[in-house]
Amino acid sequence: MTKKLYVGNLSFQTTEADVEGLFSQVGPVESVSIITDRDTGRSKGFGFVVMDGADADKAIEKFNGTEFNGRNLTVNEARPMVKREFGDRPSRGGGGGRGGGGGRY
Repeated sequence: MTKKLYVGNLSFQTTEADVEGLFSQVGPVESVSIITDRDTGRSKGFGFVVMDGADADKAIEKFNGTEFNGRNLTVNEARPMVKREFGDRPSRGGGGGRGGGGGRY
């Protein structure tokens, strides 16, 4: 069974090939994806690695907190993504305005 790992604190210059090369030291890597900004295409500094469960556990133990491309990596099992509903935010109350009479006194 495969596991998806979160890999954080990546240098902005780190490529998917760099990450694959690192993680392949502990076992075969199924896939690597570095998350990029939708508008600029620039790395957001984190990504995901998918590999066999036993190898993934070894990778967490070996690479979490270690230095890679000048940054200390954060490596742990990825949590399921929580979908955010931006259009359905709860109201903070009132409809704006200051109330009152609305006319001259």
